[in-house]
Amino acid sequence: MRLYLKYFSIQLRSIMEYKVSFLFTVIGQFFTTIFSFIAMYFLFDRFGNINGYGFNEVLLLFSTILISFSLGECFGRGFDRFSSIISNGEFDRIMLRPRSLVIQVLGSKIEFSRIGRLIQATVIFIYGIITSNVQWTIGKVITLILMVVGGVCIFSGLFIIYAGICFFTIEGLEIMNIFTDGGKEIAQYPLNIYEKWVMKFFTFVIPFAFVNYYPFLYIIGRVSEKNILYMLSPLVAVLFLIPAYIFWNIGVAHYKSTGS
Repeated sequence: MRLYLKYFSIQLRSIMEYKVSFLFTVIGQFFTTIFSFIAMYFLFDRFGNINGYGFNEVLLLFSTILISFSLGECFGRGFDRFSSIISNGEFDRIMLRPRSLVIQVLGSKIEFSRIGRLIQATVIFIYGIITSNVQWTIGKVITLILMVVGGVCIFSGLFIIYAGICFFTIEGLEIMNIFTDGGKEIAQYPLNIYEKWVMKFFTFVIPFAFVNYYPFLYIIGRVSEKNILYMLSPLVAVLFLIPAYIFWNIGVAHYKSTGS
């Protein structure tokens, strides 16, 4: 952890050397995703609700997923750009250092500019909490926190899988964006509004339903508060990191230097 904090400090000081550039990048990130919110607003303004879910309720999903994605991109960017680490020979140097490979890759790139998305998501998150008419209890607050943590774990796991694939392909596969960016877009709404196969895929393959649909039902009162399985369902997302990490280690074991 001390090593990661050192990486964090170095990159933060580096980016602060160009404060104006950083500020404009943050502003750009803020407006990049605001159009998704505007599209959602007009959708609900036209139809009133989607499958019985109100606008202010769905805002809780929208904001928690966006917070998770922003944090995942910020701190997992090293894995998201892993193809360049492979192709330019940087991973050779990483392997020679007597430190954790995961920590070194994580610390190789911290995307502070994603704070723009995080600010937007946090504002929507607070607004959703205030206007959703949810009767908040300690259990529901814990569930909401677990939704964010679980979402970060899923996106981080997807970035790790992407990096693992790079060991075999050298160049990153854009198809992974279907599961990262596409998963983010899909998980902004309750998953039961989609086709059944979509619901099954994002339950049993990439477990977004456990950080999106099931805990959301618990929070808005569509299942009994005594049903602790719905409350704790985001913890399943933590388990998603296990196969992702195993796949990463398989990639490391088969790594051959690019000779760069």
